[in-house]
Amino acid sequence: MKGPTLEVSGPVAEVVASDGGMILNIPIALRRRSGRRVVVPQGSEFESKGRTRTGATPLQLALARGHRWLRMLEAGDASSMSEIARREGTDHSYVARHINLTLLAPDIVAAILDEELPDGVRLHALSINPPALWGEQRLLLSR
Repeated sequence: MKGPTLEVSGPVAEVVASDGGMILNIPIALRRRSGRRVVVPQGSEFESKGRTRTGATPLQLALARGHRWLRMLEAGDASSMSEIARREGTDHSYVARHINLTLLAPDIVAAILDEELPDGVRLHALSINPPALWGEQRLLLSR
């Protein structure tokens, strides 16, 4: 899903109005970062692929949570997903969906961590019944 784009180009200009006010023209671009639209000045370091967010995205948090819960199961710290759900105060299906994220292809995981997934890819699409084969996962994301 492509959203609207906005780019205002040209040089930075300062215009002094007759009433003493000032108008400042700054070229900007509307970019998508972590699923949000942000306005960035053109030519700045933010216009490049640099991160504008300091914390983890919801998808990154879900991936980390899924790996933590899988480690708990493998180490014997929890006997089942139901036990984890009881500890976390949630339900079994929520835990299962997050653990499903541990089955994603390495390049998809890297794209999540680098915030480079295609627009429109959401946690729900990745966590509910993902294909077992990595090639099929990549095809699912390319649609």
